[in-house]
Amino acid sequence: METTTLNRTQVHLLQMFQVDSSQEGLDELKALLYSYYSKKMDTCLNELWDAGILDQKKLDELNNMDLHKL
Repeated sequence: METTTLNRTQVHLLQMFQVDSSQEGLDELKALLYSYYSKKMDTCLNELWDAGILDQKKLDELNNMDLHKL
């Protein structure tokens, strides 16, 4: 069996789970992580849009693609 090494973020999250193992704590953490990564994604997408790499035509192309096949 292959051994997996956890990175610092994974170790920290596991340590946090020891403090609060309730469903409410998990739900709050999930919402926080969703918000964090959503903001990061918005920032990146805005940068791509401002740089002209992403535009409505490209979004329309992506919308019509089956991304699961990539």
